[in-house]
Formats: sequence, structure tokens, C-alpha cells
Amino acid sequence: MTRKPGGTGSDRGAGLRRLIRQQGPISVAQYMGESNALYYASRDPLGTAGDFVTAPEISQMFGELIGVWLADMWNRAGRPDAVIYAELGPGRGSLTRDALGVLRRLGVRPQVHLVEASPVLRANQHEAIPHAQFHGDVTGLPEDIPLLLVANEFFDALPVRQLVKTASGWRERMIGLRDDRFVYVAGDQPMASVFDAAEIAVAADAGHGTVVETCPGAAAILRELAGRLTRQGGAGLVIDYGHGDRRSGSTLQAVRAHRKLDPLAMPGEADLTCHVDFAALADVAQMAGAQCFGPVEQGAFLERMGLTERARALAQAAPDRIEDLHRAHRRLAHPEEMGTLFKVLGVAAPDWPAGAGFEGAG
Repeated sequence: MTRKPGGTGSDRGAGLRRLIRQQGPISVAQYMGESNALYYASRDPLGTAGDFVTAPEISQMFGELIGVWLADMWNRAGRPDAVIYAELGPGRGSLTRDALGVLRRLGVRPQVHLVEASPVLRANQHEAIPHAQFHGDVTGLPEDIPLLLVANEFFDALPVRQLVKTASGWRERMIGLRDDRFVYVAGDQPMASVFDAAEIAVAADAGHGTVVETCPGAAAILRELAGRLTRQGGAGLVIDYGHGDRRSGSTLQAVRAHRKLDPLAMPGEADLTCHVDFAALADVAQMAGAQCFGPVEQGAFLERMGLTERARALAQAAPDRIEDLHRAHRRLAHPEEMGTLFKVLGVAAPDWPAGAGFEGAG
């Protein structure tokens, strides 16, 4: 049977349709959260045979340079005897494996803790990193020793609330049904009180139909992590696609089989994401007592950490890989690939050193 986008052929959308018929429109955040819960519970979405490819799958160089950054922070913080490597949403474990290889070569022997909700991906991670300890969320991480944290393409999948400017003022953007298809509708309750001070500035001159996004889940998780860094010591990197300044507009998008499609077309069968608001994350981390570095563009960060030099060294060791390494280098760092859209935010305990790779960042 041929599926119609948003139509009854989408089995995974049937539950959402029933919910909307019974209770009325649901928020964009609920739609996104329930869709992604279905999506990630049932598959490994990574790789050429999946729906998308992340930086650690493109090249070992990415994880190695993350490991270099963490090892440098650990070394300049006084080389604490006990330390935890913790990664949020580790995919197949590729980044963990590559970063740990560098950390161990540079004298760091961390405990390994992985935060992963998907049973399918957790099985893959266990195979790649058999000694890792797993947690369903960040609250399960140990609280008594310093943390070396990594969150690569984690925050973009967290549910986002969208507010839309209507003739009656700001309302929550909802998902309803029209002829059995998912459509955007405006809620009926005033929502201006949801804005924080920075969002109010963005929204002040907004015209009719303007959409503003906010991600309470991202704020809560980074607040927890920044508070832990402040209390326990440590440092971490948040790497994702997004923007470094507050702005308006919907960034909700869906990817399936490496192609973008309508976010309302196939709930539970495509990866739903939004651009990360790095300015908001930095504000949250600093309010929790941590220091922040950046954000900076991924390409600039990786070059400062030695991407070109590492690519040359690998090419010298394996000349038959030169073309593959050139393509990987371009994919990770070129402005037309991941280099500009993806950003890197550093977070650290207030008494830890400033992070390398963020020179000149505001």
C-alpha cells in the first residue's frame, strides 16, 4: 500500500490521530516528543543505510579531536586521579571509542558512562564499549568526581515549544487534523508569559505569523550538567547544528533516508529535529555557575584542534585513504558542509582552565 504523507497509511501516526480526535490539538513539543520516542525505540537510524550520518561516523578524526580537547582540559586542571567520561546520545559508540583511544594514550583512564534511552542504540553501544555503564537520563550520572562530558547531536532532537503571533497575541503552536492530515493550528490560550527576557526582545517587533521556539528540556538538562560541573569539577562540549544568537522562525525539520521531508508527513518514521539555540544554552550554564566558551563554528574549532594536521598524518600512514580523508575533512569543516552550520559550545567548572579551540569567540 502506498502511504500518503500525513494520511492514514502511516501506522505510527495512528496513535497521534486518535489522541487529537479525542482531546483536540496537541503542542508541537508533544508531537515532536512522541514521534521521536517511537522513531528511536525501533531502529538504528545512522549510516548510509539509515536516515542520517553524524560526524563520528564520517571520520575517526572527529572523535579523536574531541578526545584531545578533553585530555587537554584534564591535564591543565591538575590531572585528577578519578574522572568520568560521559556522553549523551552516543549513537553507535563511535565517538566514545575514538575519544577514549586518545584519552588513554594521553594518560586519562576514565570511567565510562553513557546516557541513552533507545534500546536499539544501547545494544550497539554496549557492543562497541562493553565496559560502559548506562543511564536513561543525566540524573543517573555519579555525583562525586569530575566529569568529561560530550553531547554531539543530542540537543537538536529534544522537543521544542513553538509560539506563534496571532491577531489575538501570542499562542502556542499546535498540531491538529484537517481531512485526517496533520496541520499547524494556533492554541486558544495567551502565552506571552512563557517568554524569558531574551525571547521578549526577539518577539517585541514580531509580525503576524511569526514563530518563536523555546526548548525547556534542553535548558533543564544543561542546567543539571552545568550544576554538576560547578560542584564536581570537569568540562564538556555541546556540538550540534544551530545558531549562536536569539532569532525567530520555525526550524522544525524531518529527515528520512538522507532526505528532508515535511515534519508532519511521517511521525515516528522520520527523525524530527530543531536547530539548537546556543545563546539560550550558554545563559543557562552560566546561571548555574559554570563558565562557557563560544559557541564557535565546528570547522574553526576542529582546525584549531589540529584537523588538517591529523588528516595529513593519517594520509601519510595510509596513502590509499587520501581521497577518503579529503572528503571527510571537507565534510566536517567546509562552510558548505558541516563547518558553519554546526556549532561548538564549551562548558566547564568555574575553577577549571579556559578551553582550547575557542580563541576569539565572544
